[in-house]
Amino acid sequence: MSATIRDVASAAGVSPSTVSRALAGSELVLPATRERVRRAAERLGYHPNRAARGLITGRTNNLGLIVPDLANPFFPGVVKGVQARAHESDLAVFVADTDENVSAEARLARSLAKQVDGLILCSTRLSEEELRSLTADIALVLMNRQVPGISSISVDNAGGMRQAVSHLAALGHRRVGYVAGPANSWSSSQRLRGLRSAAAEANVELIEFGNFAPHFGSGVAAADLALAAEVTAVMAYNDVVALGVLSRLSARGVAVPDQLSVVGCDDIALSAMCNPSLTTIGLPQEHAGHAAVDLLITLFDESRRDDPIDSELDTHLTVRASTGPAPST
Repeated sequence: MSATIRDVASAAGVSPSTVSRALAGSELVLPATRERVRRAAERLGYHPNRAARGLITGRTNNLGLIVPDLANPFFPGVVKGVQARAHESDLAVFVADTDENVSAEARLARSLAKQVDGLILCSTRLSEEELRSLTADIALVLMNRQVPGISSISVDNAGGMRQAVSHLAALGHRRVGYVAGPANSWSSSQRLRGLRSAAAEANVELIEFGNFAPHFGSGVAAADLALAAEVTAVMAYNDVVALGVLSRLSARGVAVPDQLSVVGCDDIALSAMCNPSLTTIGLPQEHAGHAAVDLLITLFDESRRDDPIDSELDTHLTVRASTGPAPST
């Protein structure tokens, strides 16, 4: 039979109510007593009932994570990072997938806000007004999105694009295509802005295609546009789109990288498994998930929400077989 709160109370020489307060971290219990209770609970293998503890602390010890598409190989890495860090903090995670539907995202956010202590919205497409209304009721952290006044975890999109353009320019590419992501995507707009600046600095002509949905089929369609535009390299909004480009080029008998170089973004696991393996801008998926949970826990203290924190994580270019010297003709 599993240990009960009364067993822990007897072992620690305190009352059951003191055990509850001690395990909830209440400052009403002396530190020495909290430690004695913790050791007794650990020795007996006692785990407090989450719902009962919530009645004392006023917290659910649950987090909500909303992502746009779990079928996209980028997001499981984020989910894994969030869950791992939450587990370390004895928090449970509710994960919801919007299927790239903004209306569904709004409904899910409002529903989850009633059941969790804080929300992490990954690559959200909600308006700034909707996001600010959420912060009035719950701790909120944005991932891959920045909104003034709301804490966020993002990546250095401009820096990643600069690395990719420098790599292509060093290989002699002077006419490069870019397959842009959705028009309402914050990360797509940031990548395009950084790419335009980097291309101008490197004296590289940039040919823009899009906007495209972040799916494999988009890359298939965009590859034909890239060939018609006679670029020597093509960069894609994400790796899934880049894999679609590679598939279409193979079907048309175009040798990569001898005739056309391809660069992706995200560094999902499949980018190293395809043939040729994909040169890509790596984004720290699991690390971003860790950072988002750490930031959200900080915001559980309501006094910290008036001073939002924006954290930007580094990106890095991983060079593989899909890029090479620009063709001489």
